[in-house]
Amino acid sequence: MRRIVALLSLFFCAAAANAQRRPRVYTHADTVRGTNGPARAWWDASFYDLHVRVNPVDSSISGWNAITYRVLKPAKEMQIDLQVPLEADSMVQDGHTLTFRRDSNAFFVALTAPQRAGTKNTVTVYYHGKPRAAMRPPWDGGFIWQHDSLGNRWIATANEGLGASVWWPVKDLLADEPDSQRIAITVPDPMMDVSNGRLRSTTHNSDGTTTYEWFVTEPINTYDVEVNAGQYAHIADSYEGEKGKLTMDFWPLAYHLDTARVQFQQAKSMMKCFEHWFGPYPWYPDGYKLIEAPHLGMEHQSGVAYGNHFKNGYLGRDLSATGLGLEWDFIIVHESAHEWWGNNITGKDQADMWIHESFANYAEGIYTECQQGKDAGERYIIGSRRLVRNDEPIIPAYGVNAEGSGDMYYKGGSMINMLRQLVDNDAKWRGVLRGLQSHFWHQTVSSPEFEHELSALAGQDFSKIFQQYLTTTKIPVLEYKITNSRLAYHWTDVVPGFAMRVRVGIGDTTRYQWITATEAWKTLPGTVAADAAVKVDPNFYVLVRREGAEGAR
Repeated sequence: MRRIVALLSLFFCAAAANAQRRPRVYTHADTVRGTNGPARAWWDASFYDLHVRVNPVDSSISGWNAITYRVLKPAKEMQIDLQVPLEADSMVQDGHTLTFRRDSNAFFVALTAPQRAGTKNTVTVYYHGKPRAAMRPPWDGGFIWQHDSLGNRWIATANEGLGASVWWPVKDLLADEPDSQRIAITVPDPMMDVSNGRLRSTTHNSDGTTTYEWFVTEPINTYDVEVNAGQYAHIADSYEGEKGKLTMDFWPLAYHLDTARVQFQQAKSMMKCFEHWFGPYPWYPDGYKLIEAPHLGMEHQSGVAYGNHFKNGYLGRDLSATGLGLEWDFIIVHESAHEWWGNNITGKDQADMWIHESFANYAEGIYTECQQGKDAGERYIIGSRRLVRNDEPIIPAYGVNAEGSGDMYYKGGSMINMLRQLVDNDAKWRGVLRGLQSHFWHQTVSSPEFEHELSALAGQDFSKIFQQYLTTTKIPVLEYKITNSRLAYHWTDVVPGFAMRVRVGIGDTTRYQWITATEAWKTLPGTVAADAAVKVDPNFYVLVRREGAEGAR
């Protein structure tokens, strides 16, 4: 989500259009942050018991996290991530104080007790400091210290990509999610905190603060764990979904209550659409929430952060330039799509983030289809393609917490829409989407695992398509020539072995026919006029060029 505004600003800067970026240089700190190294790989997070006191007067926090973990194999050193400038005060296991050293944005803890495979242990980390402030949230993330329009304090977190360790000690690795989590946040009165899951208790403290204890009963990716503190009102609602009654709780700022009561009703039509196409909402035990936030939005699991100012479109604009995106609230739809694509199915590495964002972009088209018909959904996806830059691959380096090109949104969404054309059966395609959600239910997944399962469900090998669109910046060109009234065609600007069916129209016809092109020239049966042009169904994100002609369209 956080890269969309940056994408738009680059798109409208002609000097930057299609410019190739310099190769990235990764550091030791990137490896510490992004690799499942020896001090991480031996343990599996089971439960996080997080307690944080928020001090808005000086923009500081303090607290502790009890990290319960399963031992996968014996070890003596444990990596716990906590980003500078936050400091660890002490670490304790079984009543014994542990020694630790800092390396970059992590601490390496010397364990004194035996770590026997198959057992569960707990390390409690006490910490404090002034967390990195989000400079341009949610894209440049961290802790957000703001005031609402009435001057009341309004605080939130948004740290996708940057990582949860920007504000609490954790194993900051997408591949490892706790089975459940407590989130106990203490804030000054009269603020209240809304976090993930369900509110279990509210404790009024003698020092003019209140502790709100929230509990998540199911696995959660740690960048989703959130603080939202302000002067909120509460709207309690529900939806009869595929798994029964789903609670839907809306938390706007109190003075936006009436406006939110109307705008947030879109969450119900969103839920109906996405449950139909993707399967049941993944977090019935923890409910669904929309929480007004002092930033544009973020897909925090079971508590979507919302900052679209109660407007349809993307802050009142249509990213597809078709007008179709002005019929619904972008943040409600896009961020809620991540409950399936990103939260239920989570990439194991930051480089796998296309699984989250490509499918969330495609879900925008699906919602448009649910509201306005299949043709409208396709036109929305095709229109969004104008924002593709093809500046760098969607999948970057692994093991260094690297994020690929922002093309993971619009180019990725167009790729998925193209896969649907290749399946060429909407009932089967719906089965593919629901099958992915079922197969990887509450799991982390690598790109190869995900791609293999999608191909298996579709009954087609899409591996070369994934390679082409995710690992290169080249768009396939269907090149053709007409010799002696015979049409020949092949793919160029493609990865070796690329072969794909495509729907084409020849000459003045308004009808499309299927052809299967490879890198080798093929000849179409029958004759065509010498000046006939070939056009491709715009649902296919490819280019077409007559041999010898300049450029491609």
